[in-house]
Amino acid sequence: MFRPLRPLQTATDIALAAGFFFVAVVFELNAGVGVVGPPTGTLAVLGVIGYVLLFSVALGFRRFSPGVALALAWAGALLQMSLLRGPSLVDFAIFGVLYATAAYGSIRVFWAGLASAVTGAVVITLYLYLGPLYSAPLDLSVLPIAVIVLGGSTFALMLAWTCGALVRTARRARENRLARERAEEEARSEFERARIARDMHDVVAHSLAVVVAQADGARYAAAADPQAATAALQTISSTARAALADVRLLLTQLRHSQGDGPQPGLADLEELWAQVRAAGVDLRVDIDPAPPGEPPASVQIAVYRILQEALTNALRHGRGEVSVRLGWHADRVELAVRNARAVDGAPSADGPRGHGVIGMRERAQLVGGRLEAGEDGDDWVVSATVPIGATV
Repeated sequence: MFRPLRPLQTATDIALAAGFFFVAVVFELNAGVGVVGPPTGTLAVLGVIGYVLLFSVALGFRRFSPGVALALAWAGALLQMSLLRGPSLVDFAIFGVLYATAAYGSIRVFWAGLASAVTGAVVITLYLYLGPLYSAPLDLSVLPIAVIVLGGSTFALMLAWTCGALVRTARRARENRLARERAEEEARSEFERARIARDMHDVVAHSLAVVVAQADGARYAAAADPQAATAALQTISSTARAALADVRLLLTQLRHSQGDGPQPGLADLEELWAQVRAAGVDLRVDIDPAPPGEPPASVQIAVYRILQEALTNALRHGRGEVSVRLGWHADRVELAVRNARAVDGAPSADGPRGHGVIGMRERAQLVGGRLEAGEDGDDWVVSATVPIGATV
């Protein structure tokens, strides 16, 4: 029923209502707009002041409460007619009230304003030509003039209401556009956060798995071969530095929402094989056929991250040899990672232990591919197919 207004809007409406009251009351008390000229007598003067006050308050309330303003305007009009006063300056407040009912009112007030515009035009015409203000004999010669007055008053009142309706439509369209832009921005932000979370998981999980494997190996090898411990520490150091650089880049992107995160491609696969072998894994890689050209960057990133996560799972949960089969066809790339499951087992298809399988599947789906992960006898197999499209 009441709309919140900014302090400046409230002060503006109060000042407008006060100024309108002062001008209108002076005019009404001195103008001969009724059948008996300017009001005389205390009751007549108070009545004039009363309906001027009602119209002024309605004008001041038009944005704060359009419904209340419409009711006050009707009360002022009825009091004005009861005092046998004709249309005058004070009635201009009606246009502002009708505009506000269409622009700011609720649905009920909106349609009440439309009904008031039509009804008000009829009431004005009847009051002027059937009321006490019309003293000439009533005959058919008055009908054309009455029709013209009815049409003019209807046009004037409907014009004010229509202008408000157009403003209401424009405001709603702007609000819908802003809401849509906010929703799109939130969707982009959510997508970006999910992508960064996947990258963070891939980088940290893989690097920590390599570090843990090297640390465990160095602990047992140090007693027999100090040189092996030194090599393991070097691998741990290089892996940790690379992971730290990737994490810093991801955190920078998360803070500033700009720039690209780590974007590995085919050239980084050899380093990935080397890291896994350095962790003590017997890795066998079979690439057939080789890439026919330069695959799209999105495909390269997806393939790299899927392989990285699959090898990380093999390192953490597998045992023995790990085989990677990678085939770059003209329209798709097919990959499979197979490893024997350790005693504690790899994550099962029914209940994954973490987000690894989910992240790999999302990686494949984002580029239009599909991924399956599950048990095959005593082995754990991750297989994926990713469409390539045109290559350069």
